[in-house]
This record gives sequence, C-alpha cells and structure tokens, in this order.
Amino acid sequence: MRVSCDSTSAVIIDVQERLLPVMDHPEETLSRIVALVRGLGILEVPMIMTEQYPKGLGPTVSQVTAVLPAEPVVKSAFSCCDDSYFSARLENLGCKTVLLAGIEAHVCVLQTTVDLLERGYMPVVVADATSSRTPRDRDIAFRRMEVEGARLTTVESILFELTRESGTPLFKEISRLVK
Repeated sequence: MRVSCDSTSAVIIDVQERLLPVMDHPEETLSRIVALVRGLGILEVPMIMTEQYPKGLGPTVSQVTAVLPAEPVVKSAFSCCDDSYFSARLENLGCKTVLLAGIEAHVCVLQTTVDLLERGYMPVVVADATSSRTPRDRDIAFRRMEVEGARLTTVESILFELTRESGTPLFKEISRLVK
C-alpha cells in the first residue's frame, strides 16, 4: 500500500507540556514530531491535533503549536475516536489513510490505532515521532499495532513517500527538512 497526499491526513496526539518531559528521549521525539508537522504542512496534508485533559497535562508544547497553529481537539477519552468532535472532523477530511504521531504509544496512540482500523481507516504510525515513558511500553505497543493491521514508518520515509519524486522544488524543501 502506497501512501499519497490526496488520501492522507494526520493526527498529532497529546504532545503536551507536562507529558512530553517524562517520555523516553523527549527531545528527539519532539524534534521528529516538529519535522513531521513541517513536512506535512509543505505537502498540504491536513492535520488534527489533540490534547488529553489539558487542565492537568497542560497545553500542547509551543514548538508544535508554532508549526501547527490549529485549535486542538480537547478530549478525555484515551482513543481519539471516542471523541465525537474528533471523529466528525476526521470523517469530514475524507481521507482513509491516517498518519499518527505523538504520546503515549501504548495508551492513546494504540487505542486510536485500533479504533481507526475498526472504522475502516488505515493507520500509519510514525514510529520515531511517537513515544512512551518506557521503551518497553512503546515497543510492545508498536508490535500490537502491527498485529492489529497498522503500518509503521519513520518521518523521513513517509515524507519522501508522500513527495514521490526527486528533482522538484518540493523534494528540495523536504530534503532540507529531514537532514
């Protein structure tokens, strides 16, 4: 299955001020999320950002909102799909492939992945832009996602897949971004 811009959207899950610092390799994860969001913006892939209980976990970190100045979907359910506003926004985008990135892999990202599959979407989890507090939780979540039917990728891989060819101005922008 090839991923293309015209049938793909993205969901950036819960990259929040009080949650990010306790993740495994938070700076690297944040760097990859920011690169992904910038690249998807260049490629004009529609994105939705979520926040889990911002009163307790704080807002989305400023590095992400600087490159994705969208109003977040505030949720209390772990799965984004359990939020009716989120589900309506995603459905309105009309994209059957959904890129997922964010935190935590073994809670909100995993549950969203499973629910997307059950609703007929193809989730593609951007592994290097997704984290948990422990590597064990993250790795087991990735294994479960694959067993359930999701695909895994990396920021560089998916951005070049969406770009499709070299030698174009778009390719040059994406190349500079991932280096």
